[in-house]
Amino acid sequence: MLLLPLIEPYRSLSIIGMCKNAGKTTVLNRILSEIQETGKTLGLTSIGRDGESVDVVTQTHKPGIYVREGTLIATAVEMLKYCDISREIVETTGFPTPLGEVVLVRARSDGNVQLAGPSITAQLAKLAETFFSLGADVAIVDGALSRKTLCAPAVSEATVLCTGASYSRDIDTVIEDTAFATTLLTLPEQSDFSEEERAACTGKALFRMEDGSLCPLPQDLTLSDALRSPAYACVRAVYVSGAVTDALLKPVLTAGKRFEGLILSVEDGSKLLIRRGTYDKLALCGISLAVARATRVAAITVNPFSAYGFNFDKDELLSRMQARVNVPVLNVLEDVRVEDMAWHAEDMRRIAAREEAERNTDCSHCCGNEELI
Repeated sequence: MLLLPLIEPYRSLSIIGMCKNAGKTTVLNRILSEIQETGKTLGLTSIGRDGESVDVVTQTHKPGIYVREGTLIATAVEMLKYCDISREIVETTGFPTPLGEVVLVRARSDGNVQLAGPSITAQLAKLAETFFSLGADVAIVDGALSRKTLCAPAVSEATVLCTGASYSRDIDTVIEDTAFATTLLTLPEQSDFSEEERAACTGKALFRMEDGSLCPLPQDLTLSDALRSPAYACVRAVYVSGAVTDALLKPVLTAGKRFEGLILSVEDGSKLLIRRGTYDKLALCGISLAVARATRVAAITVNPFSAYGFNFDKDELLSRMQARVNVPVLNVLEDVRVEDMAWHAEDMRRIAAREEAERNTDCSHCCGNEELI
């Protein structure tokens, strides 16, 4: 068992990727297999489409999503024709998608399925509740490209973050960006604002002043304006109810040491949409980041193979990632099936042939122009 010891404590789990072709479906299949070996019943859905045999962007082969009899699946009605399982429709959800309403089915045989679930956090949380009410022991949400909001505690108790060579040709970029994403997801929990105070927040932000008093952000002020105002010079902590961006933090970053010691908190790490440079500047200004609800990253998985025709040394990628983060790091492709590796080799040949054809086409255009001249 490779992943089971890391994910077994959690009833709900999300799987998110740093990019497409990070090995997320392979990770999902490994998790499904290991959990189902224990006899537990799974509830499974996805944000976006997954389970197709060929990636629509890179035209590379993808592993199917294999489930066993008894698994509960929430997917768009148009996806049912691509599922080769015998199935029982348990209920409809009323959740619309471009591929039709999401329906909940129970697998009556083993087989492959294609997923296309809802994209709204509240709907995903509701699906998890429905899975449990129908007898599921574990609920799994298969994430879409860069949708890190799925790892929010409102959706899942823990997440598995998938990364790899498809993210960048530069191994340093893969490691550093993945480590930064992990840092944001695993920020410490704040203690300045109670759950009741956050729930009662009808505006964009709350301020905890140095004297301990609570001050909501006035409706006629933006957070940026408030942070520039002398009236908020004695702020000890700020809670932002929505997303925090680089632009939102500009007044803080240009104020020098004025906000030294400030604690800026959000609901969870998925709400922080900032670059690594901004994070580093905040630290230099003496400003700390925190969250109301911490995200548990159960594991990081690495895929040394890229869908774009190159690969990293698997041992280097694994060891360097392990040294960079305080989270278990695994290479789930270590035990990948021989036929999957054959698919990968064929994909690499196809990509190389396509790139060669494109180069030849570009060259022929150039030669043609030279002849006209």
